[in-house]
Amino acid sequence: MTSEEIFNLLEPIIITYLPEDVSANEINRNSDLTRELNINSAHLVDIILDIEDVFNIEFKNDDMEKLRTINDAISLIIQKTL
Repeated sequence: MTSEEIFNLLEPIIITYLPEDVSANEINRNSDLTRELNINSAHLVDIILDIEDVFNIEFKNDDMEKLRTINDAISLIIQKTL
């Protein structure tokens, strides 16, 4: 699976948890999930659970500490699906 295919699967997951003051148009691969997209920690956990379900992977605590941007998520997904 390419990084673009992963991004296309990630985007609708992230859109689901965006606060009302953030537009889906603001999402890009470099977007910081908490700082730029204003996703709170509870929703970040929901996003991680959804990612695990969609990609059939499991994140460890160490992985979650590395998860800041959408590119970080893509890299972790690629590592876990190899």
